Amino acid sequence: MFDIKWIRDNAEAFDAALAKRGIEATSARLIELDDQRRAHVTKLQEAQETRNAASKEIGRAKASGNEEAAQAAIQQVSKLKAFIQGGEDKERELSAALDDALARIPNLPFDDVPEGVDENDNIEVRVHGESRQFNFQPKEHFELGEDLGLMDFETAAKISGSRFVVLRGGLARLERALGQFMLDLHCNEHGYTEVNPPLLVRDEAVFGTGQLPKFHEDLFRTEDGRWLIPTAEVPLTNLAREKVHRGEDLPTRVTALTPCFRSEAGSAGRDTRGMLRQHQFPKVEMVSITDRESSAIELERMLSCAEEVLKRLDLHYRVMLLCAGDMGVSARKTYDIEVWLPGQNAYREISSCSLCDDYQARRMNARYRVEGEKQVQYCHTLNGSGIAVGRALIAVIENYQNKDGTISVPNVLVPYMGGVETIGEPAE
Repeated sequence: MFDIKWIRDNAEAFDAALAKRGIEATSARLIELDDQRRAHVTKLQEAQETRNAASKEIGRAKASGNEEAAQAAIQQVSKLKAFIQGGEDKERELSAALDDALARIPNLPFDDVPEGVDENDNIEVRVHGESRQFNFQPKEHFELGEDLGLMDFETAAKISGSRFVVLRGGLARLERALGQFMLDLHCNEHGYTEVNPPLLVRDEAVFGTGQLPKFHEDLFRTEDGRWLIPTAEVPLTNLAREKVHRGEDLPTRVTALTPCFRSEAGSAGRDTRGMLRQHQFPKVEMVSITDRESSAIELERMLSCAEEVLKRLDLHYRVMLLCAGDMGVSARKTYDIEVWLPGQNAYREISSCSLCDDYQARRMNARYRVEGEKQVQYCHTLNGSGIAVGRALIAVIENYQNKDGTISVPNVLVPYMGGVETIGEPAE
């Protein structure tokens, strides 16, 4: 949520930043909406002042016995009262129109964010490791899972429709092991506090993180008006809402392993085979609430926490700096981590770490005060996948597949698998 006063004072910079996202100049339209609201508020205030003066005139006229003047003043007050009542309704409408327009504007990219329109314009920051070499043609995860009888899309479709899967046996346990490993790493070594948040949230929560009002089609809504979380970013970030935090308590870092639910409304025909794009999937999310000075450093720290997951799993990946046109609506800067999938012979996103500056904090009124200072400031919020468990499962299946169709368990996950080192029976 932007401050219209700031937009007035920085209209050229505001439009230039939005242009990096491919959005046409918007400041003039917003200022015009604000001008309409201001002009109406001025008329309303003048009417209220005139009504107050006329009300006093009634008393003076009656006191002097001038009934004609008193009746004239009474009629004037009556007309003004009707205008003010209707005017207050119009003021609310004009304010709501301005607020809605401001709420639909994405965050402004930082200067070091590259220009571009989609993933083809992202910039490679670094590459970790090398892709595994196979002496056979590697399969995709769904081929391996179905051949082992541990990944069932057909039964899932009978139960729930497309973009769902039933995992069984070793793969179900492997997915659970991945999530537990990530939580232990982030809590025991990276300083995050584990949270078990609600999976159903109110409008205000989803508005606070920026999914509403513009992207409601990407969400699932219940009949009682709540939303299934698209990511634990929503409840975790909203833990900071409507509070004035102590500056010395920042940063706060929280993490959660939750199911996530997305309608994939804009992904028709994309990744229809396998588990890459599901309506329901588990993910470990990291959220940080910081002061203004610490947020840029915190983004690099959060990215390193997500990378460490893949390093411990010994998976080949690359880090990408997203261009302005490929970033999420709330982000000012985003890094994606893309893991190598040999079955697809391609990199695929497995984590996204974003700095949102004070964009979300303004929407949820999350502020902090530095000790000894009277003025409060808006917090900065960050979120990152730490990481997407379902996609990590895909990466492990494809990178640790064996020629006989079995899947080796990464060393770091063996304790979480009760000592099991291999999933599946060798193909005859």
